[in-house]
Amino acid sequence: MCRILCVSEAGYYKYKRNLGKPGKDETLSAAIKSIIDESEYNDNLGVPRMQLALMQRNIKAGIRRITRLMREMGLIHKPHRKPKGLTKATTEAQERENLIKQDFSADRPLKKLLTDISQIQCEDGKLYISPIMDCCNGEILSLCMDSNMKKELCIETFRGVSKRYNIKGAICHSDRGSQYTSEAFRSELEKAGVLQSLSGVDHCYDNSRMESFFATLKKELLYRIPTYRMKRDTVKTIIFRYVFIYYNQMRVYTSNPEGLPPVVYRRLLENQLSQAA
Repeated sequence: MCRILCVSEAGYYKYKRNLGKPGKDETLSAAIKSIIDESEYNDNLGVPRMQLALMQRNIKAGIRRITRLMREMGLIHKPHRKPKGLTKATTEAQERENLIKQDFSADRPLKKLLTDISQIQCEDGKLYISPIMDCCNGEILSLCMDSNMKKELCIETFRGVSKRYNIKGAICHSDRGSQYTSEAFRSELEKAGVLQSLSGVDHCYDNSRMESFFATLKKELLYRIPTYRMKRDTVKTIIFRYVFIYYNQMRVYTSNPEGLPPVVYRRLLENQLSQAA
């Protein structure tokens, strides 16, 4: 039969051994599906983050191949709308120095902190979201939400960090909204030994990493659920679960080495720093 088919005997037996075995594309597709099924939020993974997620499982695959398979599986998403800015500047604080200067890198935790406010429409009114992010690993250290955007919301968010961590000597960067330039907020920073840094007026890139978090939160979560038909307390619960369970601990984070989730990377850094001490 091998002579009739013009194939080698070794090739024939290799063909028989491989009968019924899944092909490379089938194996990779199964791995991609397994990653997607790990969390309800993982269907937002794009190709670069999917490649990192596969690498974390010791599976190597090229971008083009992953793109092709994800497209065949219907996992390539169209771009979502971009959120608009919110806070306004106060003229009396416009000359305060910007200490960050768009450098959002940090070699250890709790050196550079970012904060801002965003909003989402709910059935019973707007919900204002106030987080604080660590530049080192992208972790959301504190998150408060309320029906208003007064300075007390920002103060409570900051206290969530200052009471839990030693942040003396850190820099806290925000825009020039009246909440952040208020004497009450500045007093909280001073008591914790934290330096204040403020964005330039109309300089949207001065706090772009924080804006990027809000874009991710809205794209991966809030724009996918009918918040306008949900009570604020319900939306709060959903946001807390997303941020502190998924975003901080599970989400592939491209800014970290090997795409490690923020909490995982922080623990790795803390171990390295304690061993070096």
